[in-house]
Amino acid sequence: MAQKISGGCACGAVRYETDADPVLMVNCHCRDCQQAGGSNYAPILVVPKSSVNLRGELRYYRIVGNTGKAVERGFCPNCGCQIAARLERLPDVLGLQAGSLDDPSQYKPSMDIFTARAQPWDQLHPDTRKLAQGLPG
Repeated sequence: MAQKISGGCACGAVRYETDADPVLMVNCHCRDCQQAGGSNYAPILVVPKSSVNLRGELRYYRIVGNTGKAVERGFCPNCGCQIAARLERLPDVLGLQAGSLDDPSQYKPSMDIFTARAQPWDQLHPDTRKLAQGLPG
């Protein structure tokens, strides 16, 4: 049975919720995620896009990723908090930043991706699956 997942930005202008089970919980170590978040990786909870009820408006920053497809990072235009990520190659899912969850303890990553780009000072969790590059497919 799915648990309710909710979250939002620091100022409260953007809120979301979903009752869908996460498709994937992943730590992304690609350089784009490092720069976007100012940290060693982006902790991302992936859910079906159609299941997310979003209140407020996100502003999106678009880049072209390693696959040649667009990656759009959504953030609150008021406080700048990263909330979501849309992937052109996976249009039916939405990535939610674990730090934006009301209950971040719901985030339990099973995988680290782009570990070839992980920083040498980063301590990868020993129990997660490691992929040197991104997700296959």
